[in-house]
Amino acid sequence: MSGIADAFARIRESQQPGLIAYVTAGDPSLSRTAEILVSLAQSGADVLEVGVPFSDPLADGPVIQRASERALASKTTLRGTLKMIREARSRIAAPIVLFTYANPILRMGEEAFVSAAVDAGVDGVLMLDLPVEEAGPFRARLVEAGIDPIFLLSPTTTDERIRASAALGRGFLYVISRLGVTGARDRIGGDAEPLVRRIRRHSDLPLALGFGISRPEQVAEAGRWVDAAVVGSALVNVIAEHGGDADVAAHAGAYVRWLKGRA
Repeated sequence: MSGIADAFARIRESQQPGLIAYVTAGDPSLSRTAEILVSLAQSGADVLEVGVPFSDPLADGPVIQRASERALASKTTLRGTLKMIREARSRIAAPIVLFTYANPILRMGEEAFVSAAVDAGVDGVLMLDLPVEEAGPFRARLVEAGIDPIFLLSPTTTDERIRASAALGRGFLYVISRLGVTGARDRIGGDAEPLVRRIRRHSDLPLALGFGISRPEQVAEAGRWVDAAVVGSALVNVIAEHGGDADVAAHAGAYVRWLKGRA
C-alpha cells in the first residue's frame, strides 16, 4: 500500500474528513517551506501538496499566482524543490504530492525527474496540464517507480474521461468543486455534489475536493461527499501574511488545526 493509500485508509477509519494542505515551494523561501511542511504535518494535515512555481499558472487564482511570482523571484526551481523535500522528508510523516505543470518536468527530463522524486520521498505527482489521453507513458514511469499519478476532474469532465482517470489514477482523484481558477470562496460550488456522484459511479478511489475551501464548516461539508478537503489559496494567503515572520510555520500550523477543529 502506498503512503497516500495508507493515509486515506486512516481517514476512512476515523470517519472524519481528511485535509490536504497545499503550499507553494519557495514562498517565502525554500528553507521556510520546509519548516511550514513540518508544522502542517504535525498539526494534522493528512496529505501535503507542494506546488512547483511556474511562470504561467493557468489554473491558479491571484493568491497562488503571486506566491509563484515570489518563489520564482527567489530562484526556486523544480530541482531545488525536490532537494528541499529530500532534506526535510525525515521530519515529515505525511505523504507528499508534487503539484506541477508539465514544462518544469519536460525541461528537467522525465527520467531525471522521476529518479529525483523517488530520492526525495515524493509519494504522488499531479501534473495539471497533462491530458489523461496523453498520460500513459509518464504515468507508467511513475507507477514503475512507486509514485502515485493523481488526476484532476472538473464539472465539465465527461464520463469517458472520468473512467480513464479512474483507470490510470492511484492514491486519490482530485475533484475541482467549480470551474475557473483557484481561490477561497464563501461556499462550495454547487456542481461539486453532482460531480462526485458521477465519479462514484466509475471509481472507488478516494476523492479529495478542492478549489474554494477555507473554513472548518466547508471542510465538514465536503466530508459529506468526499474523503478529504483540499485547502490551497487560503493557506497560501496565511503564509503570505506572515511570510516575514520567524514563526510563519507556526501560523500555518495553527490555521490547519483550526480547519481540523483542533484549535
